[in-house]
Amino acid sequence: QLHSDQDKGDGSLKYILSGDGAGDLFIINENTGDIQATKRLDREEKPVYILRAQAINRRTGRPVEPESEFIIKIHDINDNEPMFTKDVYNASIPEMSDVGTFVVQVTATDADDPTYGNSAKVVYSILQGQPYFSVESETGIIKTALLNMDRENREQYQVVIQAKDMGGQMGGLSGTTTVNITLTDVNDNPPRFPQSTYQFRAPESTPLDSPVGRIKANDADVDENAEIEYSITEGDGYDMFGITTDKDTQEGIITVKKALDFESKNLYILKVEATNTHVDPRFLYLGPFKDSATVRIQVEDVDEPPMFSRPAYIMEVKEDVPLNTIIGTVTAQDPDAAKNPVKYSVDRHTDMDRVFNINSGNGSIFTSKPLDRETLLWHNITVIAAEINNPKQSSRVPVFIKVLDVNDNAPEFAMFYETFVCENAKAEQLIQTLSAVDKDDSYNGHQFSFSLAPEAASSSNFTLQDNRDNTAGIFTRKTRYSRHETSTYFLPVVISDNDYPIQSSTETVTIRVCACDHRGKMLSCNAEALIHPTGLSTGALIAILLCIIILLVTVVLFAALRRQRKKEPLIISKEDIRDNIVSYNDEGGGEEDTQAFDIGTLRNPEAIDDNKLRRDIVPETLFMPRRTATARDNTDVRDFINQRLKENDTDPTAPPYDSLATYAYEGNGSVAESLSSLESVTTDGDQDYDYLSDWGPRFKKLADMYGSMDSDKDS
Repeated sequence: QLHSDQDKGDGSLKYILSGDGAGDLFIINENTGDIQATKRLDREEKPVYILRAQAINRRTGRPVEPESEFIIKIHDINDNEPMFTKDVYNASIPEMSDVGTFVVQVTATDADDPTYGNSAKVVYSILQGQPYFSVESETGIIKTALLNMDRENREQYQVVIQAKDMGGQMGGLSGTTTVNITLTDVNDNPPRFPQSTYQFRAPESTPLDSPVGRIKANDADVDENAEIEYSITEGDGYDMFGITTDKDTQEGIITVKKALDFESKNLYILKVEATNTHVDPRFLYLGPFKDSATVRIQVEDVDEPPMFSRPAYIMEVKEDVPLNTIIGTVTAQDPDAAKNPVKYSVDRHTDMDRVFNINSGNGSIFTSKPLDRETLLWHNITVIAAEINNPKQSSRVPVFIKVLDVNDNAPEFAMFYETFVCENAKAEQLIQTLSAVDKDDSYNGHQFSFSLAPEAASSSNFTLQDNRDNTAGIFTRKTRYSRHETSTYFLPVVISDNDYPIQSSTETVTIRVCACDHRGKMLSCNAEALIHPTGLSTGALIAILLCIIILLVTVVLFAALRRQRKKEPLIISKEDIRDNIVSYNDEGGGEEDTQAFDIGTLRNPEAIDDNKLRRDIVPETLFMPRRTATARDNTDVRDFINQRLKENDTDPTAPPYDSLATYAYEGNGSVAESLSSLESVTTDGDQDYDYLSDWGPRFKKLADMYGSMDSDKDS
């Protein structure tokens, strides 16, 4: 309440109020000065209000005292409960953690005045989650309270924490929050096989690296803690099988490492071990993190093809062996217990010439055609072995046959020798050096000997000297030679080798006698081919040129005669006139017959071959075809034919004379009547051909011929 010393109680003064909340939260009685609050005040919204009050004269409105200021403070009461910063907390800790392991800290705040009483003093407690977890009352830190909590038993926990003000005393306000705690996995469980023995079956034909079976050890852990590595530790199939891990399913896949053979061994026993790849040392006290199991693999028998004793065969044979000589034997057996008999054959795709054959019973390979090492050194064939009872069961083996050399080829010149000797040559002059080759193979090198044939040794004009190095030289025996007496000498030379049996051949050296200068350079010989082995002589060239000139003159004369030829009609004699009747043996159906012909052709000149020329004279000038306008569809056929007839009468490129153009139209008759001799009288004397002169230029030829005949008769 406000009161002025000037207030005498007569109602002459008036109290007014201004400042924070004046007129809204706070009102003043203008007569008594009492200040009242109109609403419930909240310290958390505004703890202090500053107001100003003044007393004024009601009549004059002037203040009777100076304005005074006063402060209103709101005293706090416990009207706000603690509030957590999150509605839900999420946390995780490793399983098997020690007691007192920190999990998470929760925080709650109180809007009340912390300086006034215990309204804002918060204390934490756990309402749900015991005995697994605990919370510190003052800090809100949650810790583990139970030892060896196992994720495999329980993974999720829900803890409810309460925050209460007034220091937790009675009458305090409280709030709660939920904490979801998850136990994360650690490798505290070793792998365990669900059974101690596994059994699988595998056919002996199982390909390498093919799976035989799968085994799996169970591990209660997850993710990398459950990763397992499998291995074969011992057993009689340690080197026959392998095992790998399927990363997706953590299964052990047993595969074949070596080929299985039922006849050799049909049962394998393995010991397989499963081990964790990520071991936690803290839990080694729980035992070894591995387990083992026994795997029995039964090999099943299948019908297998025959097996050769070797993967490949190499044989040798001399090239001069007689036919049907055995050069070697291949052997194959049925690996099955039945030991079925085997038959052999040669794959003819590898021996197209059928040089070799094989005994189907014992596998002996023998020759069926002569061999020649110089033609083919190696023969690569394939032998097939198949079961007699089941030919589908077959196998193949390559056989490499090497043909050994024998001395069956005589040596021969390394090249064709054709040389010359000068007419002025001196005696003992070297004119040619010879060398030889041999198709046969020599392990110690070839040794050739050269000599003149016996028939030429004494009478020859030349001598032969063996150089003992597989070469020989031809020397002149006399001083001069004459090409007029003998232009060419043929010198037979015998070449022999030193192998067994000795082979020899007689080769011929051609020696021409030529004219040479004083230095021995050849000038000319009787044989031009020696100088120009690939050229033509001068006489031959002149003859070829004369032939070409004569051919050109003939062509020019023929072209000139063609140009000078006069045009002559095909009908030379006026007396040589014949009536040619062309019979088509086809009777038309008249105008009503629309199937016999296409009348559209008559109306469309584009469909007619207009490149026809006269055939009674030699054409001199080709006229360009004249295009005629297409007739209208409603044009009368008679008018159409008359129009075309008129055009052809004046057209110099029309069809040839004395031709019959059939238009497939039967008219009402012709003004000139029929020209056919079939309707004529028996004698020509009764006919009058003067009317032909009135039919235009097209019939002028007929008028001249028949008119001349009448005049001849009259004379």
